[in-house]
Amino acid sequence: MSFELKNLPYRTAKPRESGITMVMDKGLSIREAEDLMDVAGHTIDVVKLGFGTSVVTNNLAKKLEVYRAAGMPYYFGGTLMEAYVIRGQFDDYRRLIAHHKCQVVEVSDGSIDMTTEDKIGYIKALAQDFRVLSEVGSKDANVVIPPYKWVELMNIELEAGSWKVIAEARESGTVGVFEKSGSANSGLIDEIMHYVPSEKIMWEAPLKAQQVWFIQLLGTNANLGNIAPSEAIALETLRMGLRGDTFFTFLK
Repeated sequence: MSFELKNLPYRTAKPRESGITMVMDKGLSIREAEDLMDVAGHTIDVVKLGFGTSVVTNNLAKKLEVYRAAGMPYYFGGTLMEAYVIRGQFDDYRRLIAHHKCQVVEVSDGSIDMTTEDKIGYIKALAQDFRVLSEVGSKDANVVIPPYKWVELMNIELEAGSWKVIAEARESGTVGVFEKSGSANSGLIDEIMHYVPSEKIMWEAPLKAQQVWFIQLLGTNANLGNIAPSEAIALETLRMGLRGDTFFTFLK
């Protein structure tokens, strides 16, 4: 017998343009990747192999095959692209992601200094062959980017060909659009949302309280990223009002 509950919120169907869940794989084994796809693949839209983990992961090709067999797009973390760029190896990186059959690529400048012109050039070049996720914001908590600059950069990168722009928060959820305490920088987020379409933004929200905050602000189909694999199902319950934190959010 299927579950029949009234007044559940409408969840967009895959492939989604909104309501996206990006899960961060920081070193799952092949078996763990298989289990993730088996249990939670229907709730996940894209998997990121975080930062430079793909370089030091044994049997990487076999794990990527697990994701491809499940129809799951994947990409390497933006930090890896920055590692190639700073060494003057952008063309090598482009060949690498093509070799590994990535459908998505992340362009970021959270760790290195990169001119806006250079970043736009990378976005335009990669958008010819891949779906580009470009990240705005620094990984350094001491670097303060004014709200108008966030808005300007996001819109420029979308115009250059980015599929979505990522609002930086790191896997810790304590930089970028969040305070060091992990609480949302609501003034910054309000300014961004006023000038950038919300469906074009992927909000990094690794902590449950942050996920709840965005779901209550934007609804069940907020784009959320840097989700731990073990939290994919739990996040879907938050989206559907089937967990205490959002239990009354969607009831009518």
